[in-house]
Amino acid sequence: MSGLLALLDDVAAIAKVAAASVDDVIGQAAKAGSKAAGAVIDDAAVSPKYVHGFAPARELPIVWKIAKGSFFNKLVILLPIALLLSAFAPWAITPLLMLGGGYLCFEGAEKIVHAFSHSDAHSKATGDPEHLEESKVQGAIKTDFILSAEIMTISLAAITIDNIWVQAAVLAVVGIAITVAVYGAVAAIVKADDLGLLMANSGRLGVTRALGRGIVHWMPTFLFVLTWVGTAAMLWVGGQIIVHGLGQLGWHTPEEIIHGWAVTVGHMVPENYMGAAEWITTAFCDGVLGFMLGLLIIPLVTYVIAPLYRTLRPA
Repeated sequence: MSGLLALLDDVAAIAKVAAASVDDVIGQAAKAGSKAAGAVIDDAAVSPKYVHGFAPARELPIVWKIAKGSFFNKLVILLPIALLLSAFAPWAITPLLMLGGGYLCFEGAEKIVHAFSHSDAHSKATGDPEHLEESKVQGAIKTDFILSAEIMTISLAAITIDNIWVQAAVLAVVGIAITVAVYGAVAAIVKADDLGLLMANSGRLGVTRALGRGIVHWMPTFLFVLTWVGTAAMLWVGGQIIVHGLGQLGWHTPEEIIHGWAVTVGHMVPENYMGAAEWITTAFCDGVLGFMLGLLIIPLVTYVIAPLYRTLRPA
């Protein structure tokens, strides 16, 4: 009997350790996921454009193909790379984060420049549908790889536990949760107009039909706002990563200047709103810095990196 009680005591101890580990994973995943929020918002804002121009029946299959590619990017390719970095080259995480932050700044600035220098309307997809669909999916998965790399790197940097198994579990949870959330939202967005049209035409109640018409009417505006929110999030997160990374590398001046401005603005508002004012000021400064850095990167990418890539790319 004493042996059985000892065994049960051991089992209880193991269960407590397991429960603590689960709590650690969930807590770390929530923290890491919140740190990657900007890149997540951009991912959700970018993805709907890849189904534009295709028949409604192909929209959800295309989203599913991209989602499967995103799972593969995060769990099969990027998660092992992130663990290897954490184990053997932790010093490389900050420079890689800054590199990803620079990419976000470039993407955000390029979108703004493109929006104000081009007035071309979206055109429907033409040509062989299967080839166009495959091309769109592959392009989306490549873009997702870059955004996923940024999400996983940000998440890894936010993990405060050194245990490699906990890190692996946290990254897996973050990768799965973010992919489900992003592409679930994308699927809902791309089918919202179809749902609104169905409600407007077939709704039994007047309020249902009115809601359907409202969805159809306001969906283009929602997508427009979502695009700009994603762009702003890219610039904010990209600038924040650069500023924080410079501080970790020893140059604290940009961080201190922005913090000083935020504190000054915070003291100009009532005490109840001081924290919000400081956060908004910091985010605004990070976004402006990200935009300026992106403008500097655009010619580098256009005239140096892109031509070099085309030259070295296999035929």
